[in-house]
Amino acid sequence: MKTKIILSSCEVKKIISAAENYAVKNNFKVTIAVVDDGGHLLGMSRMDDAPAISSYIAPAKAKTSALARRDSKVYEDIINNGRYSFLSAPNLEGMLEGGVPIILDGNVVGGIGVSGAKSDEDVDIARAGLLSL
Repeated sequence: MKTKIILSSCEVKKIISAAENYAVKNNFKVTIAVVDDGGHLLGMSRMDDAPAISSYIAPAKAKTSALARRDSKVYEDIINNGRYSFLSAPNLEGMLEGGVPIILDGNVVGGIGVSGAKSDEDVDIARAGLLSL
């Protein structure tokens, strides 16, 4: 039998706080979402003046990166390179840059999704959250 590593609520709060601090420092107004390895929402913060739609996009990006065990940008690139049929992939709604998996001890334990800034800035915010672990 294997032992499963999971994110604690304390770790989720640390991730969101670190990501928010980075966003504030750079004057980004975003939504930050953290999900478990099954894509279920563990925590989310929509910062003041973040676009309303970002509260839907950030969790979708996080879910995509957790379920796929890779950055959500991989799927954006696949689609942008002409494989449009990939849009029909089940349970992957956030196929946009800005989602990163959370990997602890070689295991994907969740994902972070950020929405509201430019795509590469969303990734930087998510990675700042990862640095808190």
